[in-house]
Amino acid sequence: METQTLERSFTTYFNAKPEFLVRAPGRVNLIGEHTDYNDGFVLPMAIDRAIWIALSPRADSQVRIRSLDLEVDSAFDLQSLAKGKGWLEYVKGVANELLKAGHKLRGFDAVLTGDVPRAAGLSSSAAVELATARAFAAVSGFAWDAAKMAKLSQKAENEWVGVNCGIMDQMASAASKEGFALFLDCRTLEYQHAPLPENTSVVILDTSTRRGLVDSAYNERRSQCEEAARWFGVKALRDVSEGEFERSSGLSKVVMKRARHIITENARVLEAVDVMKAGNIKRLGELFNASHNSLRDDFEVTNEALNQIVECAREQSSCYGARMTGAGFGGCAVALVQEENALEFTNAVSAAYKLRSGLDASVYVCKASEGASLVKERR
Repeated sequence: METQTLERSFTTYFNAKPEFLVRAPGRVNLIGEHTDYNDGFVLPMAIDRAIWIALSPRADSQVRIRSLDLEVDSAFDLQSLAKGKGWLEYVKGVANELLKAGHKLRGFDAVLTGDVPRAAGLSSSAAVELATARAFAAVSGFAWDAAKMAKLSQKAENEWVGVNCGIMDQMASAASKEGFALFLDCRTLEYQHAPLPENTSVVILDTSTRRGLVDSAYNERRSQCEEAARWFGVKALRDVSEGEFERSSGLSKVVMKRARHIITENARVLEAVDVMKAGNIKRLGELFNASHNSLRDDFEVTNEALNQIVECAREQSSCYGARMTGAGFGGCAVALVQEENALEFTNAVSAAYKLRSGLDASVYVCKASEGASLVKERR
């Protein structure tokens, strides 16, 4: 992102230089799929695509925002928040939660832009929420607490926007560290940073198929997991070991498969953190592959396009492993690739996928980036 362009745009609209520049990244989940609502473990990574806001405080309670990408001007008053429709609801929802948490907020003038692909499952909404929280912290002068701001942003999305998301997206956008993935325990919200192996690129492969009507399938998977947890007599499937699972019988075949995915996926995440610390990229790739196979066969949330693009990726000699990422039924896959061959890999996969599916893939070579941050401050 060219920060000068953003600052120039601010000056054009508000006839002054911005006092602050903040950013918050989108994310990709490396491994740990559908484990979040089972109190399990996830391993997302903030990507080097973000939402950026240039802003200056106001003397009143007005918030005025120009979206450069949508070319729209929006405004609301912090003293009379009311629900509406559209992207501004993410900003208003965060403001509402900050006020409820006791923060005294100042209004601001802002321009906003971003390069997180929308609707690709890369958490552009969480990036907007955390950039908003960062912006309010900058103008209102309260201390930044990544985990608190992530929880508050999740609440804004759940209660104000009405989207029932877990905590992973907001935590990844808030608390990530450049060069590292974020290992998160979804029960305790404890986290640590796991180093990405050197000379490795993370490549996001967008199938160009969208998730469609997955709410019912998602809710069905969720209730199947809850049924399995009740059967095992535990709070969540996170509390069942692989050994306990192997010794069990009596669950219906479908519920058994769903539980097996969650239990083995949690084990894969824990092993992934260990192999990343050891720099064992080969094993990490194998875990990616095993995760996709489990999502395809046991959890049954892939679609033809996801399976095709993963196959195309795995056929390349520079690829260590590939898997679908996100809720499934479309959206993106993620691959671990030798850094020096990343361009060659993206071209080969794009061509092979087009041949197989007739669709054009969007491909993003990513680096692990810093979580929500104050980039610039004019004193």
